[in-house]
Amino acid sequence: MTNLFDLSGETAVVLGGAGALGGANAEALAKAGAKVAIVDLSAERGAVRVKAIEDAGGQAIFVTGNSLEAATLVAARETIEAKFGPATILLNAAGGNHPDAIISPGEDVCKLPIEAWQHVFNLNLVGGALLPCQIFGESMLKAAKGSIINIASMSGIIPLSRVVAYSAAKAAVINLTKFLAREWATTGVRVNSISPGFFPAKQNAGLLFNEDGSYTDRSKLIIGHTPMGRFGNPEELAGAIIWLASSKASSFVTGANIAIDGGFSSTTI
Repeated sequence: MTNLFDLSGETAVVLGGAGALGGANAEALAKAGAKVAIVDLSAERGAVRVKAIEDAGGQAIFVTGNSLEAATLVAARETIEAKFGPATILLNAAGGNHPDAIISPGEDVCKLPIEAWQHVFNLNLVGGALLPCQIFGESMLKAAKGSIINIASMSGIIPLSRVVAYSAAKAAVINLTKFLAREWATTGVRVNSISPGFFPAKQNAGLLFNEDGSYTDRSKLIIGHTPMGRFGNPEELAGAIIWLASSKASSFVTGANIAIDGGFSSTTI
């Protein structure tokens, strides 16, 4: 029987692959057989991920690239194609928030600086999805083959308190995903997104943990609202990503947004 999840012969590009979520899933793609190109600004952290992949017997390279600068992504695409061939899998894991876009309890949303809004939208929508989809998607369209996976967020499905700009930007990522999926549905290029729930990372550590490492009141509310009663681990995204990356396992899946949130979005009271 054919291995539905074998990615041998595929070239996977992971934007934001030096980060916690992107890096863990870059390693998962490599374990499934893909040649992995990690594109990020941090060469130091990228080198750590490349070494981990190589130590496990996989193939990987690090390529410097800024997801907000088209020229660097075009240059990264050329470097990757010369080394591994055209990308057939694109995981857009770059994104984040901004301290000035987090609303404190009792703070007026009308006072949120427009510069903070613009930063968050640029980082998550433009750099986190649109530009990479355009640049790497162009090669996929020429080859009539590809799977694009955008990292959205559970907060893009149900807006969360305090992170209004991030929630709105991730909702836009889901919308863009569905638009591209429809536009490219007959081309051989599929576009889907996953929406993680609460996965502790550098960008949200200040909201989830006190300085002594204990849970904040917000964390206690989140876990109380999560049927599984805990935060997620980066490795728990891998199954959905490999499924969506595989043209054998998910050949009829495009325009989907998969929630991976421990049941958070399924719960009311």
